[in-house]
This record gives sequence, structure tokens and C-alpha cells, in this order.
Amino acid sequence: MATATASLKSVTKSAATAHGRRYDHYFFSSVAALMLAAVVLGFGPSYYFAGVFKAPLPSTIIHVHGAVFSCWMLLLIAQTSLASMGRVDLHKRLGIAGFVLAPLMLILGVWAATDSLVRAPHIPGRDPLAFYAIPLISVITFAALIAFALRQRRNPQAHKRIILVANLALLTAAIARFPFAFVHRKAPIAMLCEYSLIVLLIAYDLWSTRKMQRSTLGAAAFLIAAQWTAIFFSHTATWHSFAAAVQTWARVHLA
Repeated sequence: MATATASLKSVTKSAATAHGRRYDHYFFSSVAALMLAAVVLGFGPSYYFAGVFKAPLPSTIIHVHGAVFSCWMLLLIAQTSLASMGRVDLHKRLGIAGFVLAPLMLILGVWAATDSLVRAPHIPGRDPLAFYAIPLISVITFAALIAFALRQRRNPQAHKRIILVANLALLTAAIARFPFAFVHRKAPIAMLCEYSLIVLLIAYDLWSTRKMQRSTLGAAAFLIAAQWTAIFFSHTATWHSFAAAVQTWARVHLA
């Protein structure tokens, strides 16, 4: 009797979990669309609504970075849409583009951050040497999580959760450009805002799978630890010396 009861509970739990996972496609597609909306809201005035390639950006590398970043966001939308339509075959084929774009995102992200350090526009209350750590850690964390996600590509539940968290690392710059005083040009506040999507993902995991997914918790912990370690370390003399050396080198070789 006890065995039968345990089996019944197991079957009931499995059925509930399977029922919850039926909504995965809707959830992840909606979150991807929300991320795209955040990017458009943040970069719309200075880039998308300003003519994209005609936008008055400060340098060519920022234009290239913006174009590749936009392609990545479109790839994210395409991949979640294909998965929701059950076109796993096309999803896997298009995934090859991710192998190309992800390394480009890392290279161009570091290059664009260094280019901004060279120009170092004066923004009240911002130390350009300390701020250099923010875009660097964002793109490095993104690349690391994408690498983890690729290793988990045969585990769809883990793969898509790590991909989602990886893309959160890219949202800091967009959210910090929102036209709202409480977050505008305030990277730490922007990071806290992006964590709301982590909370949403954890809530969805609890509802759909009846437990917190290790992939969600691991990726989120990695992202949060990396971001706040960078913020604290950016104010040290060691970091300032490093950033100043990069700034001097870049003014000679990249200017």
C-alpha cells in the first residue's frame, strides 16, 4: 500500500511538472521579448531611433559593436521563437550563428569599453577608471555563461536557463540608459533592476517544476558575484593602476 501511494504521488508530481513545462515556450519567448524591449528603450534615442548606422555615435567601433549586439538580440528572439514553434531542427542550425557571434560579442565588447575609456566623457560623479570595470565584467560574464550554456546544449532545461541569465549581463548598459532618474547612468541600480528577471525565473521554476533549478541558481549566483566583485574591486588602487595603464596604451594604439 505504501509503495502504491508513493508511486501515485510520484506520478502526480511528474504530471504536474510536465503540465507546467508546457508553458516553457511562452515563458522564455516572453522574457526574450521583454529583454529586447529593454534594449530598445535604453538605446532607442541614441541608436535605433537615430538612424542606426547614421546615429551620431562617437566612433566606428561603437557602431560595429551596436550592430553585432543587435544581431545577437535578434538571434535570441529567433531561437526562442523557433523553440516555441517546435522547430528544434532550425533552432540547432541557427545555433551555429551563436558560435560566431558570442566570441565577437566578447572581443567587440572589450574593444568598445576600452574605446570609451580612451574618450572618457565627463559625467558628474563617475570615475572613468572605476567605471571601466562595469562593461568589462558584463561582457566577460556573458561570454562565460554562454560557454556554460553551450556545454549544456544537450540538456534543454539547463541550456535555456543559462542563456537567459547570460543575456541579463548585457542589459546593464541598456537599463542604465532608461529615461528614469532613479536608474539613469547608475549601473548598480541597473543591475538590481535586471535581477527582477532572475526572481521571475526562479518563481517560474518553482511553479513549473516544483523546485528551484540548479542551472538557474548557479548561473544567477555567478552573474551576481561577478558583477558586485567588479564594483567593489573597481575602487581599489590596483584596479585604478590597471585601468590607467590600459587607457595610456589605448590612447597610443587605438586613437
